[in-house]
Amino acid sequence: MNAPGTNILRDTASGPVPGDDELLFLPLGGTGEIGMNLNLYGHAGQWLMIDCGITFGNDTTPGVDIIMPNPSFIASRRDSLAGLVLTHAHEDHIGAVPYLWRRLQCPLYATPFTAALLRRKLEDEGLAGSARITEVAMSGRFSVGPFDLELITLTHSIPEPNAVVLRTKVGTVLHTGDWKLDPDPRVGETADVTALRRVGEEGVVAMIGDSTNALVDGDSGSEGAVKESLMTLVGELGQRVVVACFASNVARIQTIAEVAHAHGRAVGLVGRSMWRITETARATGYLKDLPGFLSEEAAARLPRDKVLLICTGSQGEPRAALSRIARDDHPHITLDKGDTVIFSSRIIPGNEVGIGQLQNQLALIGLDIITERDRFVHVSGHPARDDLVQMYQWIKPQIAVPVHGETRHLIAHAELARACQVPHTPVIANGDILRLAPDGPEIVGQVKTGRLTREGTDLIALNDDNIRDRARMLWNGSVVLTIVVDGDGRLLHEPLLSAPGVIADSDADIDFEDDILDEIVGAVHALDDRDAHSDDAVTEAARRVIRRMIRDRRGKRPMIDIHLVRL
Repeated sequence: MNAPGTNILRDTASGPVPGDDELLFLPLGGTGEIGMNLNLYGHAGQWLMIDCGITFGNDTTPGVDIIMPNPSFIASRRDSLAGLVLTHAHEDHIGAVPYLWRRLQCPLYATPFTAALLRRKLEDEGLAGSARITEVAMSGRFSVGPFDLELITLTHSIPEPNAVVLRTKVGTVLHTGDWKLDPDPRVGETADVTALRRVGEEGVVAMIGDSTNALVDGDSGSEGAVKESLMTLVGELGQRVVVACFASNVARIQTIAEVAHAHGRAVGLVGRSMWRITETARATGYLKDLPGFLSEEAAARLPRDKVLLICTGSQGEPRAALSRIARDDHPHITLDKGDTVIFSSRIIPGNEVGIGQLQNQLALIGLDIITERDRFVHVSGHPARDDLVQMYQWIKPQIAVPVHGETRHLIAHAELARACQVPHTPVIANGDILRLAPDGPEIVGQVKTGRLTREGTDLIALNDDNIRDRARMLWNGSVVLTIVVDGDGRLLHEPLLSAPGVIADSDADIDFEDDILDEIVGAVHALDDRDAHSDDAVTEAARRVIRRMIRDRRGKRPMIDIHLVRL
């Protein structure tokens, strides 16, 4: 309970306002799901945002490329948004910034590599002159509004991953971001264990932490061990070698390049994002000990046993370089029987079908395909259970709040934290306002959340009618009917019917179409005089026929659009 007179969360005309003597945590994205991370901390009348990311559309969201959290809660009170701190440069942590910044208009804070990548994104959206980024040095300490912040270096599958320490007069929170414990990360420093222990000894009210691998036993593995395994594997291969990996995994690019050079192979990069990431990495001090990479054209001219290609498209993305190569649609790179494709990445949930289709296309060419199921070619960038236990031993928080995971990951993380003697382990959802206090957490409210996507230059809700209609047409098809009647409602011409995805151009379906049209003509003729003079009644009579007959014969509920012309 709060002491009499304590300034706690209060409701105003603009919504809840964090009090001077409380610390609030509010996820708007990334809790109960993987991707779209957007987290808010509230204290002393102000809010701090940590990360602002996207996820990607799939077969259930036709025509949708990117999805991001709806920031309406904080956008409507942006005067109290002190700033946005970015933990690292993965798309699910920075990808929404260029699209949402105009609604937020807050200061941005990032370390050099993250800042460099984000600047490119902001330039693409015409925000280079307005959305200013304050660069923070690794292990930097700085203030944003009422928050005293410190970055702690961790390891992950991208350069410069940071945990954020938030110090307030109410207590200290450690927001881990994405992390792992890797003794040999190949790029960047190892985790700053000294700083983690120091923060734990100071006393931590809450740790808000990555749950991605909370169901995975053991540790997350080391990039150095992947290098040793790839060194052996590539040495066994005699023809062209392609390695598909995430472009953002600069350490893996470093590893693959070192392995290639050790076996006398030059390294070519295939895919625009590969070039964008590696150029940014070199500009910020990474990859500088490697020779330059070959262009696609130059790599294609080398003998097949003298080149290794690092390629985008490990997740089966249809427009990525590897998919184009598999379709024989790439302008420079072709693969022949006996060449090898190594998938040095994990399968992101939801991408199984696309990856399977890609691998089948590659198999048809006669390629050897190697995945993490076949050889040791990948390690995760997220903490497995042993890593989580070690972090709890260092930090010793009073509260553990699992984030960055689906519900099963959050529950497993909470159970593990309890086994590590953490007193409070709430499992919350996007939109829950959680008060963090030494005597325990409390959900003190909920705010409306949602998802946005980009349609051209506009941002619209993912449940917008246009999006829902596209999904419905994907699964059920669509029907367009044109009816021409006179002023008394008598048909002047036979109705015209088009039903893509419902009625095919075959004899059987032509008969079905004729049956529908006959029923429509009968239904219109059966209308009484009053309904025959009503456009709505004529339209609805036809709609009922179409809906009933397609449901009964096809089991579908298509989108139906009826054009009534009255002459």
